[in-house]
Amino acid sequence: MGLTRPTWVFGDDFEFPPPARASRDGVVALGGEVTPRTLRRAYQAGIFPWPVREDLPMFWFSPNPRFLLELDRLHISRSLAKILRRDPPEIRFDTAFPEVLLRCARARRDGGGTWIDSRIVRGFVHLHTEAAQDNVRVHSVEAWRGDTLVGGLYGVQAGAAFAGESMFFIEPDAGKVALVALVERLRARGFHFLDCQVETENLSRFGARNVPREEFLARLADARLESVTLTG
Repeated sequence: MGLTRPTWVFGDDFEFPPPARASRDGVVALGGEVTPRTLRRAYQAGIFPWPVREDLPMFWFSPNPRFLLELDRLHISRSLAKILRRDPPEIRFDTAFPEVLLRCARARRDGGGTWIDSRIVRGFVHLHTEAAQDNVRVHSVEAWRGDTLVGGLYGVQAGAAFAGESMFFIEPDAGKVALVALVERLRARGFHFLDCQVETENLSRFGARNVPREEFLARLADARLESVTLTG
């Protein structure tokens, strides 16, 4: 049984409790700072930050079940396939990470709220500027139309696992084009899966499915030890 009250943590020099001790809603811990240190520890353990409000302590989640996209099971709709054949935007990796992150935050806010608050922005930008440690780094996938950024997404690599965090688009379907490019790159570079974290209708259309948290954590334990690269 999950705990009714998640563990409180403080600062950034702490160990997360095991995900199996999460609350029924998947909350593993409350509090702490969002820094490169805590982010590396979290993603290696199958945990991610998801703030409820900026004036509340940080929530750290490991939901059960977990929503995964198997890289060889990507489903592309007919309409998206036409876009990919005709005139897709140019895809680049890691050339505008801060801008992608901020665009994702603004896109969510325009839609009536955002989970990407200032703590998330600071923590992920700092992680992006640091050299990779413990096999963890962050990446952006960008859709460009000339010199204009028209869509994209960002996520966290933990060894051969990749956790997608957020997506935005200005040009219709540009975010989806970036997602397809990411999955193709992950598959080509030997990654194991794309962690979509929690179920959404949009990602369901791409073929993502729920798996038990225990299965996800076992697969993550294998994947995070592998040395693969998304870029370079």
